[in-house]
Amino acid sequence: MTTMNKETKTLDEFLAENPNVDVSRYWERCWGILTELKNKITARFPDLEQHPSTFDRAYYTSPNGEFEGSYKAWSGEGVEWLVNSWIGNRKASILDMNTTAFLSQETDVPHLVIVFGTVPHLFCYCDYTPRKNLLTDVDYLDKYYNDEVNSWYMKLRSHENFHWSVSHGTYMRALVNPATQSLMGELNDDNIDILEKYLHEMVDRWLGWLENASPVPESERAELQRHDHIIREMGYRRDPMNKLAANVFGEDEVERMIELRMGKEQIDSKKTYEG
Repeated sequence: MTTMNKETKTLDEFLAENPNVDVSRYWERCWGILTELKNKITARFPDLEQHPSTFDRAYYTSPNGEFEGSYKAWSGEGVEWLVNSWIGNRKASILDMNTTAFLSQETDVPHLVIVFGTVPHLFCYCDYTPRKNLLTDVDYLDKYYNDEVNSWYMKLRSHENFHWSVSHGTYMRALVNPATQSLMGELNDDNIDILEKYLHEMVDRWLGWLENASPVPESERAELQRHDHIIREMGYRRDPMNKLAANVFGEDEVERMIELRMGKEQIDSKKTYEG
């Protein structure tokens, strides 16, 4: 069945319409932006070190050469898992690029998720991932998703150049919160410019929150870490993009890639909770 509504089109449907577009130039732009944002984060957390599990993933390809990519992750004081990665085929429309920061439990500042993609339409997903239940902890809601953030969010959400992109993954939709943008637009420099400005504002605000954050009591940190790790794992395990990767890497390799992306080794070595 073909999906007619552009907001609910699948990745496969977008790719089927334009399967062989060379998006190399736009990869260069988007990857450059994500690298700049990652560098802002590492400047704030200078003691981060690249995790050994990612040493051999600076560049890799699928067995058939169809997909290529890079995956690096850092861990250290203040940040459990900082990711800067991309995967896809720059000559055939499809790219998934991201900078994601999962914080340690000294504070409860939201995590940061930023994704660029091409299908070959331009896709952007960005999010302040909450670490408390926004439906019951309204103080947390008001602190991090307040009127200023809401107005900033609505300005981009209502921009005529973009429309909402609905994930077909139920867990991915469950992650949606008042700061989530999941947008699709034409792949051009003007739209990338708009998103670049927004994403730099997003990271700058987030870094400001970290500077002014109150510490989480020691007695609450293990449970917060359990919460963080579940979201971190499920966000990778339940990503619909895994289906496309399995077609070129195979199911077994994709399972290994998921464990690498979520940082399973880091989780297992650093968890402070039982189970």
